[in-house]
Amino acid sequence: MQQRGIISGWVYLKQSVLKTSRVLLTASGVASCVIMLRLAGVWQPSELGSLDLLFNLRPIEPIDRRVVVIGIDEADLRRVGKWPIPDRVMGRLLTKLQSYQPRVIGLDIYRDLPVEPGHAELLRLYRTFPNLVGIEQIKDQTNVGIPAPSVLAEREQIGFNNLVSDVDGKVRRSLLYWHVDGKTHQSFALTIALAYLKREGITPQASTRDSRYLQLGKASFRQFEPNDGAYVRADDGGYQILANLRGGTGTFATVSLTDFLAGRVQPELLRDRIVIIGSTAISLRDFFQTSYSNSLLGSSPQPITGVELQANFVSQILSEALQGRVALNVWSEPLEWLWILFWAWVGARVCWSLRSPPQAAFTLLLASISLSGLCALAFLLGWWLPLVPSMAAMGGAAIVILAHIAHLQEELKRSKEFLSTIINTIPDPVFVKDKQHRWVVLNQAYARFLDCPLDDLLEKSDADVFSPAEAEIFRQQDQLVFRSEQEQEHEENFTDKRGVTHQIATKRSLHKDAAGNVFLVGVIRDITERKRAEEELKRAAAELMRSNAELEQSASQLRHLANHDVLTGLPNRKLFYERLGQSIDWAKDNKQAVGLLFLDLDGFKLINDTQGHDVGDLLLKAAAKRLTGCLRSSDTVSRLGGDEFTVILPAIPSSEDAARVAEKILTTLASPFQIEQHTIFVSASIGISLYPQNGETVNALTKAADGAMYSAKELGKNRCEFASLDATAQD
Repeated sequence: MQQRGIISGWVYLKQSVLKTSRVLLTASGVASCVIMLRLAGVWQPSELGSLDLLFNLRPIEPIDRRVVVIGIDEADLRRVGKWPIPDRVMGRLLTKLQSYQPRVIGLDIYRDLPVEPGHAELLRLYRTFPNLVGIEQIKDQTNVGIPAPSVLAEREQIGFNNLVSDVDGKVRRSLLYWHVDGKTHQSFALTIALAYLKREGITPQASTRDSRYLQLGKASFRQFEPNDGAYVRADDGGYQILANLRGGTGTFATVSLTDFLAGRVQPELLRDRIVIIGSTAISLRDFFQTSYSNSLLGSSPQPITGVELQANFVSQILSEALQGRVALNVWSEPLEWLWILFWAWVGARVCWSLRSPPQAAFTLLLASISLSGLCALAFLLGWWLPLVPSMAAMGGAAIVILAHIAHLQEELKRSKEFLSTIINTIPDPVFVKDKQHRWVVLNQAYARFLDCPLDDLLEKSDADVFSPAEAEIFRQQDQLVFRSEQEQEHEENFTDKRGVTHQIATKRSLHKDAAGNVFLVGVIRDITERKRAEEELKRAAAELMRSNAELEQSASQLRHLANHDVLTGLPNRKLFYERLGQSIDWAKDNKQAVGLLFLDLDGFKLINDTQGHDVGDLLLKAAAKRLTGCLRSSDTVSRLGGDEFTVILPAIPSSEDAARVAEKILTTLASPFQIEQHTIFVSASIGISLYPQNGETVNALTKAADGAMYSAKELGKNRCEFASLDATAQD
């Protein structure tokens, strides 16, 4: 019974593993496809779109008062009447602005050529303003390059304003440095930020986390890599970082050129601030698309001006360096792959567990909302996690599992039709059950047997028809077949509607269709009449049995005398050989081990000679009693003759267990014996052999154990020794 329970448990575990592996294999396959598509760049546009959505869903950050924009709009151009605006107007702007005592002035306007009148005066201002930063455009694949004013270039008060655009034309990355022709160039935003931070005592350092990265105050700016986040083989030239903009148009305090020159701006707005001057006029087309360009309401894209974009870059550097504002980080590729695999597993597991497409769809909707919420929460904490590939993996795995379930259901329908056709040709009652113990197919003979219409029985279970006691017996027998996957035949009682109890024999077996659906098929035979005939035969045989009882008793006594030792009552040599042979055959069929202990009492001859044979016989009987008392009921203790005993240990788990039994015997026999007022001390030497290590026959094991026993005697007695492998006895 215990062995059957172990087998049933193992089969149940195997079925559970198979179910889990099906879900895991599906999830792994789908996740692998999604990851390969990700590496090929298929998901990049949608992932960048999801990043834009996360930016727009993020709570609006307060205006950064450290940065102010002076914008040159259409009204300013009409008032000045010329573009580029004349150097004299630019000089007036810078002179007046300097009087407001800003910490840094950023001029996001190209001034490589003189725009008379007033050029000489503007050059003089360039030389006298240490806090002025101009721009240059470095020549690249899309730009011809525009130099900075030579005076500012000589004073190293310039920065490039080149931008990095993604495949959809949006700016989601920021450049800090660019190495061109062996020379390192700083970006316009970084130059302004460094000038501002210098007053705070913060200068560029190598990051303590990674010496390749720039450290500014509380921030370590991780350099962008080609496959960060959703990007696939992106251009990572220069020192790029992921842009973490504060917002789109209107994010910073902005004043017009006209209002500023007219004195309509309070000095406190600009004092000790960063003031960036740039164009905001639509006609100048200095506009760029960012993550904030597309609103949640689906209105037309709202680009951001170049000067506001630069203000965002400056604000990002300052906020991270001074306040520790979270930077935008990404996971390593292995972590992202595990994340995608997990959500593929969720999709597969949900559909496999629920089986119902509507229920699975609703649960997957909740899982999708949870996934989106987790990604949004992670984004608030500065982590950009894969959303679209994870969603695709979950949905893909769900589709694969649902398709597989649909295939199983279609095969189930075909199997039902086939089984119904077959079993209706059988005269005996036949039923087919699913794993929920419901009747899915029945023949007409079964309906007649239960005296119920066939349609009233389908999709029902035993509990709906039989008494609770009978239904529980049927359920247990069905479950035994489902778990063991072995054919079983069992006899049960069945009470029909008229209250008549029938004895039935039910043969149960499993059937599996092409799709893997498992059914239990049962064939019933009414054995009531056969049982009655058997009872009559039993009563007729009872008298014969009584008349033969004495003969049987005599035969039993003779068999006992033939197979047992007269003195101790233990099995003798003949029965020992039979039982050892049976143990070996059983072990061979069941892949088990057998242990044999050969035991000889130390000093028994001396006791016989000094105390007499009567005392010796009593000692042998007492030793036999102790041996049987300290062993399992399944172990066989035999006396081969004299003071030699053997112990058969069937199904012994290991050699260590055999050694423990031997040590227990030694301890048991070591206690003194009280024989006719004599206190007798005796010990034993034990040899141990194991099947199949020391032999596969009765003679081989016996010789090996006997040899090991003599080794134990030679090594000092009162001990046990194992038969050696190289000295294994052979027939």
